Amino acid sequence: MAEYEQIDLDVVVIGAGGAGLRAAIEAKQRGLRTAIVCKSLLGKAHTVMAEGGAAAAMGNVWSEDNWKVHFRDTIRGGKMLGNWRMAQLHAQESPDRIHELEAWGALFDRTKDGRIHQRDFGGHRYARLAHVGDRTGLELIRTLQQRAVALDIDVFMETKILRLLKNPSGEVSGAVGYHRPTGKMVVFTAKAFVLATGGIGRSWKYSTNSWESTGDGHALALWAGADIIDMECMQFHPTGMVWPLSVRGLLVTEGVRGDGGILRNSEGQRFMFNYIPEVFAAETADNEAEADRWYEDHINNRRPPELLPRDEVARSINAEVKAGRGGPHGGVYLDIASRRSSEFIQRQLPSMYHQFKELAGVDITKEAMEVGPTCHYIMGGIRVEPDTAASTIPGLFAAGEVAGGLHGANRLGGNSLSDLLVFGRRAGMGASDYADSRTSGTTVDSTEIERIIDEARAPLAREGGENPYDLQRDLQETMQNLVGIIRTGTELTQALSEIDALKERVPNLSVNGGIAYNPGWNLATDLPAMLSVCTMVTMGAIERKESRGGHTRDDYPKSDPAFGKINFVQRLNGSGECVVSPEPLPEMPDELKALLEEGAH
Repeated sequence: MAEYEQIDLDVVVIGAGGAGLRAAIEAKQRGLRTAIVCKSLLGKAHTVMAEGGAAAAMGNVWSEDNWKVHFRDTIRGGKMLGNWRMAQLHAQESPDRIHELEAWGALFDRTKDGRIHQRDFGGHRYARLAHVGDRTGLELIRTLQQRAVALDIDVFMETKILRLLKNPSGEVSGAVGYHRPTGKMVVFTAKAFVLATGGIGRSWKYSTNSWESTGDGHALALWAGADIIDMECMQFHPTGMVWPLSVRGLLVTEGVRGDGGILRNSEGQRFMFNYIPEVFAAETADNEAEADRWYEDHINNRRPPELLPRDEVARSINAEVKAGRGGPHGGVYLDIASRRSSEFIQRQLPSMYHQFKELAGVDITKEAMEVGPTCHYIMGGIRVEPDTAASTIPGLFAAGEVAGGLHGANRLGGNSLSDLLVFGRRAGMGASDYADSRTSGTTVDSTEIERIIDEARAPLAREGGENPYDLQRDLQETMQNLVGIIRTGTELTQALSEIDALKERVPNLSVNGGIAYNPGWNLATDLPAMLSVCTMVTMGAIERKESRGGHTRDDYPKSDPAFGKINFVQRLNGSGECVVSPEPLPEMPDELKALLEEGAH
């Protein structure tokens, strides 16, 4: 009999980033027994890496900005694949969430007349990103964390969740995990669970994501029976560090371009101008009038081509490097030194200045940064009901990067932080309402708990097996080389075969040492989720035979109008195998369609 601690609550939030904190705050304020469970330390969530700002149409810099324009930009930026209701709620509620954050103590940069300042970002028609220099995510986490502490919300740090549990009626009622510092097992039971576990980027060799981003929430939901959508839509951020190799992939905030930085190739040419007509024509091949309107918007608003949506900039950089016009380390040059004063750069971009100075020996006030695309964000995730953030499994809710729908095929920069606030709150509301109305018990199966614990601990007892770091390395190589920024059907099929082969090695994993603070064992428990998630990404990419947003097929280089009307939904079948089904997008109301057609003025 395995020993474990059992903790009974009303609402359990798994993840302590912006979405998780905001969900927990909402549930606690409504009087429910609430706890946060996080894989790392409180304050260490990946949200802190979102540096440029939070998108909200407050109109502080451009009075013409409003939620309708933000809605239009989000739907168009997502290449028409986004959930219209999520985009509407996000655009309408983001300003309130920013003002709420300010009321809780967030210190935003200000305009000369004292309002919250807003900067330009890619894909946004107007400057609408509320920011704190280039440390906005850190300020968001600091503010929400202080609010959570003030509300006395219980936090279980360094606790890894292995599996979700359901009661006999099929409702999510529990979660099995362990405390990393001690290795001791724990079971949480509750009336509602919120997944806010972030992304999946650690399965790629070069990524902006930190070690926690192994797709735990995506896999937990899939294994519990939830629907997952659009997993093929991965975002490769245009600008990650490319040198030295020890920091390759580290994020270079879009705020550098938002504050005036430009991209040059090795010949000194500002190459993005060469890609504007091609980008708009390719992305809207099924609608010539819309392509013309996008192009006119861009020119009339004098928006620099470096602030095209991220997928477009990333592909343009990739094309320059492939054409032999890249830098010595395989990137291009991001130049703000020739555009802004040293004082401006150090005031507006202090983190970037110190990051390059300390890690690459580059003074960005005097010279350009060498940058290139890096795995950054997944648009796909758990299918949720927009107003409540409820998944398709009773008792399970999701918010933030782990939830799909809002961003379609491509996320606009800055929409992530406001996404966390808007849908973190809605997940907290939905979970609270569900917990309040739930009449069934939170009974969990002790036999299933035993099985989960035994399976997790098996590598500790196995001798002479395989090192989990070898398996992780091989997975990262497969995903980087075969399921990267540019994809082909042949390579995707090869990738799926390689992932299946990697899965067969999991039962042979072996780690040395005990259960307390054993990083090898911790990785061994992460790998099943990583492999499941990589399977979903690859299967979705095989089925989407077109190029749209963050998904680019070299063998299908254009967008296909037919694919623009469907989500690819993945779920487990009766045999426990993941299957893919095309399903139509929710129908957008005519009044919102009109916003897209009329330009949302």
